[in-house]
Amino acid sequence: MAKTILTVLLIVLLNVLVGCYEPDSGRSQFLPTPMKTVSVVEAGEADIIEHMAASRLAYRQYLESLIAYYEKAGDNMKLRWAEDELDRLNKMPQYNYIIEAGVAGPDLKAKDSINEANYLYDEAYRLEKTAKSTWVVFVDENLLRVALDKYNQVIKQYPTCDKIDEAAYRAGGIYEHFKDYTIALLYYQRAYQWDNATANPVRYKAAYILDQHLARRAEALPLYQQALGNEKLSEDEQKFVRKRIDELTKGGGSLEENK
Repeated sequence: MAKTILTVLLIVLLNVLVGCYEPDSGRSQFLPTPMKTVSVVEAGEADIIEHMAASRLAYRQYLESLIAYYEKAGDNMKLRWAEDELDRLNKMPQYNYIIEAGVAGPDLKAKDSINEANYLYDEAYRLEKTAKSTWVVFVDENLLRVALDKYNQVIKQYPTCDKIDEAAYRAGGIYEHFKDYTIALLYYQRAYQWDNATANPVRYKAAYILDQHLARRAEALPLYQQALGNEKLSEDEQKFVRKRIDELTKGGGSLEENK
C-alpha cells in the first residue's frame, strides 16, 4: 500500500513539475544527451586545451550572433532560447587546465634583467594590490585572477628573467587565497628551485602547506629547518616553526592539534 501511495505521489509531483514549464520554453528542443563519447584523435594536453579554448570562443560568438539575428528578425521565442543558453554558458565555470609552473619545470634560473618582464610583473603586482585594497571589505577575486594570469605570463614569456621566482611567489599566494593548496605548493617550490637565494619565505610557505593542509609532514620538516636558517621570518613565524620542528622531530603534532 505504502509503495502504491509513493508511486502516486511521484507521478503527481512530476506532473506538477511539467506543468511549471513556461509556454514556448523550448524544452522539447533540448539536444538529447549523447549515448556515448565520441573518440578524439590522440593529441597532447596542450593541443587539446588549445582546441577546446577555440571552441569555447566560437560557441560564445555564434550564440551572440544568434541573439543579434533573432532580435533583428523579431523572433522572440528563439531569442529567449539563445539568451538563456548564453546566460547558462556565462554561469558555467571554465578552467584553465595549463599550470605554467608545472610546464616550466624546476630547472629554470632567474638571472636576466628584462625590461618587458619587469613591466609585466609590476602590472601584475599593481593589480594584485588593487584587488586586496583596504578601501573595500572584500577581495576582488576576478581582479586577482587577472593578476595571476600576468604572473604566469612572466614565467611563460620570459623564463630566464630575474622575476620568475618573484612571480612564482606572488602567484603561490593567490593560489593559496583560493585554497588551491597543491598548486600553491608547486609555485612556492618553483620559487626556491629557480632562485635558491630568493628573499621570499617560500620554503616556510611550502612547509606550512605540506604540514597544515596536505598532511605531508615528513616533507615539511626539512623545509621548516631550512626556512628557519635561511629565510626572513617574523617573530611569530619563527616561534611557530620552532614549535613544529620540535613536534615533528618527536613524531607528534597532528593537524587537528594545531588548528
